[in-house]
Amino acid sequence: MRVVFMGTPEFAVPSLRKLAEAAEVTLVVTRPDAVRSRGKKLEPSPVKVTALELGIPVLEASRIREEQLAAVRAAEPDLIAVAAYGCILPDALLEIAPKGCVNVHASLLPRWRGAAPVQRAVLAGDECVGVSIMEVVHELDAGAYCAQASCEVGERGSAELLLELAELGANELVNALPSLEDGTAVWQQQDESLVTYAHKIDKSEMRLAPADGALANLRRVRASSDAAPARLSVDGKGARVLTAAKTDASAEPGELRVQRGHVFLGCADGTLELLRVKPDGKREMDASAWAAGLRGKSFSWSEV
Repeated sequence: MRVVFMGTPEFAVPSLRKLAEAAEVTLVVTRPDAVRSRGKKLEPSPVKVTALELGIPVLEASRIREEQLAAVRAAEPDLIAVAAYGCILPDALLEIAPKGCVNVHASLLPRWRGAAPVQRAVLAGDECVGVSIMEVVHELDAGAYCAQASCEVGERGSAELLLELAELGANELVNALPSLEDGTAVWQQQDESLVTYAHKIDKSEMRLAPADGALANLRRVRASSDAAPARLSVDGKGARVLTAAKTDASAEPGELRVQRGHVFLGCADGTLELLRVKPDGKREMDASAWAAGLRGKSFSWSEV
């Protein structure tokens, strides 16, 4: 089966690799080179790097217009497969491939339609996250799905969960190919009464707050990303919290206490231990190394 693949970030790479083994990928569409890390240089998307490695033609596009539609038509796909491409797909694209257009979406639909499903699941305290192989339709993430797979959240953060979901999604996509090709795929319509939306995370949502509970603050840390990091202020100096854990130690709400190299964060109803941090203007480090430079045993902390 001939497939056009559309994707951009690391999440999409396993799907592309497995598709290239199981089908004939005739074209890869990805977002243009951009500043993607802390440097100022333009970098190709992870999907572009992978496609070039595999010898697959690449089309870079920030929007799908007539020129891009023509290129996709010229690739003569039987199926279009999408995984985190990064922009709205026009209805004209959805009509090109006779076997349709499917998306690897990182949620157990109908829960968490939208841009940040894994982070929203972590912030909400969901016990499980998952992936859905869904039909792309005009309305955002509203199509029927033909396959799903899930994993437990446990104490993992969104970055770690995304790595597992990327592999799960790739496997489900490839496993669905035969039924998509011969038309025997069984489609499950979404229950509209169960729909929730995973809107893009705003930086303000990730500010740690002493007036909030320890669990709410811990979920912010676990859902943290470079685009929306979990942050706090210690005596007027900002820092990002990279990892933290539950603890039976005690600290007063709004108190940051250093004890034998451990750093404890007092919240409204309990305490967290900070494990790795990145103070503003410095490299990331173990909280114990940060504590050594604080030169004190107790500090106040607040929202940034």
